[in-house]
Amino acid sequence: MDRRQFLRTAVAAALAAPALSFSGRLFAAPVGTPRFLLVFLRGGYDCNNLLVPTGSDFYYESRPTLAIARPDAGNPDSALALDGGWGLNPVLHDSIWPLWQKKQIAFVPFAGTADLSRSHFETQDHIERGEPMDHSGDYRSGFMARLSGQLTGTPAIAFTNNLPLSFQGAGHDIPNISLKGNTKSHFNDRQAAILASMYQGTALAAASADGLALRKDVTADLEKEMVAASRGAPSARNFASETRRIATLMRDRYRLGFVDVGGWDTHVNQGSVKGGLANNLHNLGEGLAAYADALGDDWNDTTVVVLSEFGRTFRENGDKGTDHGHGTVYWVLGGRVRGGRIAGEQVAVTQPNLLQNRDYPVLNNYRDVLGGLMQKLWGLRADQLQSVFPQARPVDLGLV
Repeated sequence: MDRRQFLRTAVAAALAAPALSFSGRLFAAPVGTPRFLLVFLRGGYDCNNLLVPTGSDFYYESRPTLAIARPDAGNPDSALALDGGWGLNPVLHDSIWPLWQKKQIAFVPFAGTADLSRSHFETQDHIERGEPMDHSGDYRSGFMARLSGQLTGTPAIAFTNNLPLSFQGAGHDIPNISLKGNTKSHFNDRQAAILASMYQGTALAAASADGLALRKDVTADLEKEMVAASRGAPSARNFASETRRIATLMRDRYRLGFVDVGGWDTHVNQGSVKGGLANNLHNLGEGLAAYADALGDDWNDTTVVVLSEFGRTFRENGDKGTDHGHGTVYWVLGGRVRGGRIAGEQVAVTQPNLLQNRDYPVLNNYRDVLGGLMQKLWGLRADQLQSVFPQARPVDLGLV
């Protein structure tokens, strides 16, 4: 490229580069410290076709085209039997089902927020802020950032193009880097030196230098890891490729991570064991299984929480899809998670127990559930937890 084009590209890259202070430079985290990854499913996924209420006649009445059949050994498209009248979507047979059998995953139904707006953006922001509905706090302060501020020896990173609200307002630098698609460095050594020299003596000098160092270092590690893991075969699942890359960094350097996955807003032709939702669940399951596999023994020090801003309407709509709902199902998985069970407060899946005759109610508030989990993982004091989730009442579901 010519010099003017290179400079334009370089400036754009510098502005997008992860902002790292000297204290945020790459280093190895202490061995044995807990790893925590939050996976945010943006779009409000249909939890009713993930964790299937197979014991509910009302489910089958409400979903004439979307319902997943009750467990049947002779039907490969039927739900996988869990316990308490629940089943698992069979598209997760080869990924999440083995974790259930190992008791390394639990599901928390009737989970979510007090936000009844049913707005993707409002509810996502509400969750990422982690503050009570009536709280007049900082709208640019996320609960993951506040958690990071309470922990020592727990370096944090977001695997996203832009720093998510969850990690904003930390008071210290938190890097973000997207591992979707091409992870090769954009600049060779000569170009990187030119870029760094442009910012010498300015306020951006440290950020640009650290951003370039992060990209170069990550590139080398990931190329080595991917060659070894794939044995020359191309990846069949994009999310699995991403989570293997995430595992490379979480294994040695970082302990607190965030990644989001889009495409869960299924208003039309949602499908059951085939279609858009099933494809997304299959890819998600493959990615989470790949993450566990790539971590190896370090999976035993790892906890992953999968959540979404809300669930979907219990009944299918006229377009063979589902609309914005309320209560949803959280996943909690890890090598030492006390899984193989459905956790948290529950009610029978019947029409009278629906919220406003349309949605799952929220019986397990996300701030209380996550607060209880984090308190156990890091031994947080009551005042530390209140800093992360103001006014929360932590609930210990015995998951770790």
